[in-house]
Amino acid sequence: MKPLRCALLGLPVAGLLAFAVHAEEVVFEEPFGDQLKAGWSWIREEPGAWRLRGGALEMRILPGNLWGGANTGRNLLVRPAPDPADGDIEITVKLQSAPTGQYEQINLAWYYDDSHMVKLNREIVNGPVCVVMGREENDQCRTIAQPPVPGGWYRLRLTVSGNRIRGEYWPEGADAWTTAGECTLPVPPNGRPKISIHGYNGLKEGGHWARISEFRVVQRKQ
Repeated sequence: MKPLRCALLGLPVAGLLAFAVHAEEVVFEEPFGDQLKAGWSWIREEPGAWRLRGGALEMRILPGNLWGGANTGRNLLVRPAPDPADGDIEITVKLQSAPTGQYEQINLAWYYDDSHMVKLNREIVNGPVCVVMGREENDQCRTIAQPPVPGGWYRLRLTVSGNRIRGEYWPEGADAWTTAGECTLPVPPNGRPKISIHGYNGLKEGGHWARISEFRVVQRKQ
């Protein structure tokens, strides 16, 4: 007997079921219109240092830090993350910035609190702009990757699968994703994950603005 097939997809029924089991669901998209969608909140907000303009969120990179015990960074924009137990989570965003100061950065992060997170960013490190992936647990920090990457913007992607997270980047002029690194999640005892966009180590006077757009969260249901 020939296997039953789906006329639309040309797949055997078993293949169609496998396809459905791993269906991709867009959990959230942020167009950065006249106002932020519901679900976002600010940690240590400084209202004059962020704005919505031209389909993007613009954030001034302020002084302060979140790397290690000096948890003084401001304007952390956060929203609850989907539960990784329900399927792999993929978060993408486009970041544009022109940093000039040492360690000046704009981040996409899987964030529990100021002491527990995995960040992926555009950052100045000893001269060049780099993609930096870093892991912090109990304020103990480890750099996972730090490649110098030219270009005025990057698309960044964090993928959470089980207890692991992978960081990838797609810089201006590239034609594919490149993996920065992978590590385990730094889960605190009572922590619930959030997705965060934030910057820190900005200049004391003036400060540069970063532009954030194309924010999207996808989950592949099991």
